Amino acid sequence: MKSLLTALFAAALVSAASLAAQETETAAPVRLQIDVDRAVLPADAAQRAIVKISLDAVRLPRRHERAPLNLALVIDRSGSMQGDKIERAREAALELVRQLSPDDLVSLVAYDSAVEVLVPAGPVRDGRALAAAIRRLEPRGYTALHGGVSAGAAEVRRHLGESKHVPRVLLLSDGQANRGPSAPEELGRLGAALRREGISVSTIGLGLGFNEDLMAALAARSDGNTYFVEHSDDLPRIFAAELGDAFNVVARRVVVEIEFPAGVRPLRFVGREGVIRADRAELTLNQLYGGQEKFALIEVEVAASGAGAELEIARAQLRYEDARSARPHEARAARKVSFSPEAKVVVASANHRVQADYAQNALAEAKEEAITLVDSGRREDAGKIMRERADEIAMLAKDYGNPQLDAYSVDAAAAAASVAREGLSNAARKTLRAEAQQVRTQQGNASGSRR
Repeated sequence: MKSLLTALFAAALVSAASLAAQETETAAPVRLQIDVDRAVLPADAAQRAIVKISLDAVRLPRRHERAPLNLALVIDRSGSMQGDKIERAREAALELVRQLSPDDLVSLVAYDSAVEVLVPAGPVRDGRALAAAIRRLEPRGYTALHGGVSAGAAEVRRHLGESKHVPRVLLLSDGQANRGPSAPEELGRLGAALRREGISVSTIGLGLGFNEDLMAALAARSDGNTYFVEHSDDLPRIFAAELGDAFNVVARRVVVEIEFPAGVRPLRFVGREGVIRADRAELTLNQLYGGQEKFALIEVEVAASGAGAELEIARAQLRYEDARSARPHEARAARKVSFSPEAKVVVASANHRVQADYAQNALAEAKEEAITLVDSGRREDAGKIMRERADEIAMLAKDYGNPQLDAYSVDAAAAAASVAREGLSNAARKTLRAEAQQVRTQQGNASGSRR
């Protein structure tokens, strides 16, 4: 069994670290690009458009060039983890330790009714002390989740800023937070505070008893990943996917400032959280992973312009720190649109990928709104919200000949009918929450969500 788990874990890790088929060499690890849903807008009338700010992180050419980790493993050992859950959690954590390098910094925090730092933050070295502590994990007591995450962050904080190590907390829980702060808003505030320190928290919700709103809020506000794992047999695969991301961090402390010239008014971020102030918008991210694209979609209102006119719709400045060298980098980009009275010219200028990204994020927003409506006993209204968004996407597909949008609208319409008819089961709710969150953050290993 152990050799099989090792093989499965290694295969999953290789898969998580091999999303790009070719190695790419470049002086800067992140490329900045601005796109628009249409390069040509209808003339002589005010328009809405979608501006996409893309951050394309280059894959590390060799694994040994990665930045070292400063990782806190925070593991739920409350009574509900007894049996197969704690056994699989131990196995997955042990396999994770085997994949680390001697100079990675790792701490182990276990929590039940109380919180205990079993291994303080320090180099992995040969991993024996860490492995021994993991093997001693046994379930007991209740679930002091907030305290567990806070203790894990404190261990990461001990080495924060003194090295090139990538700071990260990995939380595993199968239960409700029933000791200490337990509301999603409270955990969200903790996540936001850690994000400001550069610490990301990735959350793994195991089984059907955990609070997915709490786990999603913590991960989202700290710029971490979130996973729903119904069966404990999937834990090695999920640990491997998360470690694959951590091994592939190429940029930290990412800030994108977007400026919109006269005639362009930013209305809202679609999907992601961001800040809009008058004619400016700002996006911050803790980390970027090599081989993955992260982006922000901003809906804007564009003033009427005459046929043949050109307008700079947005310009952006990117600042970040190279995770390997700790050197600061900057990049700039700008984008123009033109105007035409001919509908066929506008249609031909459509960027189908930007439209597809918008559709996915608009549907993710509808899913999260539907969850809130179902919770309040309004499943028909939840289905209606999802159906309206599906119809909007179907109309876009028809107007611009985008087949990907057709597929999204068909799936969304089926989900809307199911929600209106049946509501959401516990498992379906967790799946919907995880899927929506993974779309909004462009989580590269989103296959962690399973039913």
